[in-house]
Amino acid sequence: YFKYDRAKAELLMMDVHERGKAVVSNGTREEMERDVTALHSYGLWATLQKDD
Repeated sequence: YFKYDRAKAELLMMDVHERGKAVVSNGTREEMERDVTALHSYGLWATLQKDD
């Protein structure tokens, strides 16, 4: 869905494995809601959070 190359995807996977979370996307609220829905459709748990 995000079209990350294998190396980037593996880094994100390891962030989730080791830290319990990873930032996989950023953008407008509408874009993030779309991305969260897409991740849910793959059976993944995802939330959106406003940047500090």
